[in-house]
Amino acid sequence: MVFDFKNKNVIITGGSRGIGRVTAKLFAASGANVAITYKNNRAAAEETLTALGPGNHRIYQLDLADGAATRDFFTAYEAAYGRLDILVNNAAVFIEHKIMETGFENWQQSWRQTIDANLVGPANMCFFAARLMAKHHAGKIINISSRGAFRGEPDCPAYGASKAGLNAMGQSLAIALAPHNISVHIIAPGFVETEMAAAVLNGPEGEAIKKQSPFGRVARPEEVARLVAVYASEGLEFTSAGIVDINGASYLRG
Repeated sequence: MVFDFKNKNVIITGGSRGIGRVTAKLFAASGANVAITYKNNRAAAEETLTALGPGNHRIYQLDLADGAATRDFFTAYEAAYGRLDILVNNAAVFIEHKIMETGFENWQQSWRQTIDANLVGPANMCFFAARLMAKHHAGKIINISSRGAFRGEPDCPAYGASKAGLNAMGQSLAIALAPHNISVHIIAPGFVETEMAAAVLNGPEGEAIKKQSPFGRVARPEEVARLVAVYASEGLEFTSAGIVDINGASYLRG
């Protein structure tokens, strides 16, 4: 599968590892100028930056829950790049808070942290990205959602709710932004073989999770990255507002 993103400018949130890192490498290898954001792990972000190779690539520290910091990030980004072609909202948190085993204070904190990072943060990114894209009457926003938005997450209910909200927001923005030639696409993976999921996949539940798919495994980050690149390519604008699953038939929805 060959992609051409020569001279395209791309932002990927949570680009220091996992799906974000692999996606950043794919865009860079296809000619794009890639900017990634990270929250705390600068060393991992610098490793990703090195792995991107030659090109106008940059890393930015950003707490997506901080609206003022997001505004400042876009000011710095526009000064450095001038325009934005593709935004990939990838960063997310996954915090366990079982309703019958969690204290109320921790319950509230888990909800606030999750909604801020997984829904409010992407919403703020979309707000500023849309304005920058509209200046050139073109752009693509790709939101990484989750199978959990549909099947539920009993141990992490805020995660499932945040991803369901991300889906609804993406579809609303697809309608609002189409007149500006900006399309919005939603990709919903199941479990993916990343650092974040390693503890679960290598633990006692790992084999059962893999067997949820008739392929007997979970998704590889490269598979998600390729799907992101497909929807970021020119000619896919009319798939705007669509939600595509990548879960190996581990969960089916109507």
